[in-house]
Amino acid sequence: MSEYIFKLPDLGEGTVESEIGEWFIKVGDAVKEEDILGTVMTDKAAVEVSSPVTGKVVKLAGEPGDVIAVGSMLVVIDTEGTADEGRTTGKSTATASPDSATEAPSTSSVADPEPVEPEPEPIERARVVTSPAIRRRAKEAGVDLALVPGTGPGGRIVRKDFDRYLKARATGAALAAPAVPSTRVKEIKIIGVRRIIAERMQSAKLEIPHFAYVEEIDITELESLRKHLNEKKEAAERLTILPFLGLALIRTLRDFPQCNVTHDKDRNLLLQHEAVHVGIATQTTDGLKVPVIRHAEMKSLDELAAEIRRLSEAARTNKVKREELTGSTITITSLGKLGGIASTPVINAPEVAIIGVNRAVLRPVVLNGQVQVRLMMNLSSSFDHRFVDGYDAAAMVQGIKELLEHPATIFIA
Repeated sequence: MSEYIFKLPDLGEGTVESEIGEWFIKVGDAVKEEDILGTVMTDKAAVEVSSPVTGKVVKLAGEPGDVIAVGSMLVVIDTEGTADEGRTTGKSTATASPDSATEAPSTSSVADPEPVEPEPEPIERARVVTSPAIRRRAKEAGVDLALVPGTGPGGRIVRKDFDRYLKARATGAALAAPAVPSTRVKEIKIIGVRRIIAERMQSAKLEIPHFAYVEEIDITELESLRKHLNEKKEAAERLTILPFLGLALIRTLRDFPQCNVTHDKDRNLLLQHEAVHVGIATQTTDGLKVPVIRHAEMKSLDELAAEIRRLSEAARTNKVKREELTGSTITITSLGKLGGIASTPVINAPEVAIIGVNRAVLRPVVLNGQVQVRLMMNLSSSFDHRFVDGYDAAAMVQGIKELLEHPATIFIA
């Protein structure tokens, strides 16, 4: 046997270990050079690994969820004359025994006996619990009470149970066993993106003192503008609230650069960015991912909308690139129709601020001394209170509010 030991490669970004995400092969499978063996997880995404040789898999490093170091064994492949072994042909590989070769098939003409309907098995119960009256009825009717499903406390047979059994026996209908509370527990291993999310969320809440600020915004005029612009667009290009919020956030950050910051805790530095790289929190079947719109400050409303659509779709279909999941300087998160009244979004470290969008609803509002029905939406934002003062956080959200309530001003450079 000539074994090739395929070691976990360096996946970049200073990665020293990775988690096994999923295997596409098993021990005994034949693989060809460049066949995808499985995925391994970095802090940002799942990365496919392919076989460098042709042969048969003889050993795997572990199961999904196991963490292995860069440079350690990932897969062992036998490369010596085994390329065709282990393939499934769909035919049985069983061989006849020596004795079976001389045995003639039975030619008996005796007819098979008629199948006998099996007696119902007694329901398992340590002791039949019921009343004396039902015991008397059972004795008179020749009924074995052990066959009667009881629905009373502790499996007690009550009158309706006995009557149901008699009716089922008379009509030949099947009698279902009483419902038993399930004691099954499904164990779900915390692996892949879900494990990474759990670790990062725990770290963010433990290390970052969150300061939450919620403000309501009248988006009646903004919604009118959005609908007007969408009248001239194809369905796939229609605008949501998010690109307007993104544009308002970018404009406001000019006056609050201390919120467009990332924290380098290893060097004890705050990195204040001139560029605005906006993270768009996106819910996927694998958990929450945050693809990044780079240099959002250089994009128009339509360009922001197009990038939000593209990156969100790529994240949901696992087509987002690794480099598109890193480098954000501030994040926008939205639960859409599930947005609720208010929320406390968790900061996407190493950022120092996150802006959350809640559901828009029609509410009565006092405007110019009169009660009017307006479309209202809350922004729920969180800030790292170590580096962003409460006054600055509130003032920044108020700046976003002013732009969104007077949407024409969003487009004034």
